[in-house]
Amino acid sequence: MTFQIFVQSLDPQIPTKTLTLTPTPTPNQTLHHLKLSLLSTQSLSSFYFTLNGKTLPDSTPLQIPQIAPLSTLILQPRLPGGGGDGGATGAESRDCYLHMYDEKKPDKVDPNEQRLSKWSNCALSNEPLREPCVIDKLGNVFNKEALVEALLGKKLPKAFGHIKGLKDMITVKLSMIPGAELDENVHDGTRFECPITGLAFNGKYKFFALRNCGHVLSAKALKEVKSSACLVCHEEFKESDKLVINGSEEEVAVLRERMEEEKVKTREKKTKKVKNGETGVNGEEGIGLEAPRLSGKKHGIDVKAVEKVSGKVEGNGKVVNGEVGVKGVGNGSVKRFKAVDLAPANATKEVYASIFTSSRKSNFKETYSCRSLPLGRN
Repeated sequence: MTFQIFVQSLDPQIPTKTLTLTPTPTPNQTLHHLKLSLLSTQSLSSFYFTLNGKTLPDSTPLQIPQIAPLSTLILQPRLPGGGGDGGATGAESRDCYLHMYDEKKPDKVDPNEQRLSKWSNCALSNEPLREPCVIDKLGNVFNKEALVEALLGKKLPKAFGHIKGLKDMITVKLSMIPGAELDENVHDGTRFECPITGLAFNGKYKFFALRNCGHVLSAKALKEVKSSACLVCHEEFKESDKLVINGSEEEVAVLRERMEEEKVKTREKKTKKVKNGETGVNGEEGIGLEAPRLSGKKHGIDVKAVEKVSGKVEGNGKVVNGEVGVKGVGNGSVKRFKAVDLAPANATKEVYASIFTSSRKSNFKETYSCRSLPLGRN
């Protein structure tokens, strides 16, 4: 007794077939043999059979109770990448799958490109360096135009907060590589070099900027040619005039400490100037006689008379440059300035003095009924 089964494939290149099977006491044909008759040896692992939506392994015999007469076996292709081809076992946890995308891995940056960008581009705008260029007191290189615009617009980042104005910028002179000025699209290198040794200004070598003249030289040039003058313009410089460009963390820390010391010295100089302007008798601090005052024909003040009053006072109470004596100077006191002494010729002394002093309120008698009146109080 024979019965028929149908073999259907989703691949249009494999035609649908009808198989006639004869029951035998010892079935020896399997689905693997059926695949051999339909497919090539190389593509056997790429297909599998299903019956009524259930997957059948290749070792399943053709004559089993599940495969009834007129049954349809469907030959389906395996999906690549985890479709039962050995790429996935099905034992993986969904949490493990999602964890791979939970933390985004940062993109790797080529350290050589990062180094070259730092040396060939502006530290603020990241644009290619072009004249005029400046550096700050920590060795960062800028395009002067971009830095000035950021200062005027108050858009300077906190990292460059130590730059307050033009006094914190040092103009530098970078030596262009011959022929580089004609190529406007230099991406794989730098445009500048050391004018003495020819070393490229690309971060592989240490460079210094001289504060007094602004020339940029390599450390190798300054080491081999030992001189206290610039090797380009021959201007004298000190060791403290050398600023390392784009230095390491330790070198930047040294430059920052030097910058703070310069700020302290500048403040001390300003303090000394103020103190020297207010020096009193015998060099002691006090109220000097040469105080700011009105002078000239506009205010009607006799300048010669003022010079007599404001002359230098000796220890015995006499005026050196004038003829007017000052009382009370012998014991270390100085005559108090009075506006009445400098009143113009045609002015009333009391009226002129009221300009510089408050009005006298002793003549005003306050009563209960006039307390609410502003007259006389102001």
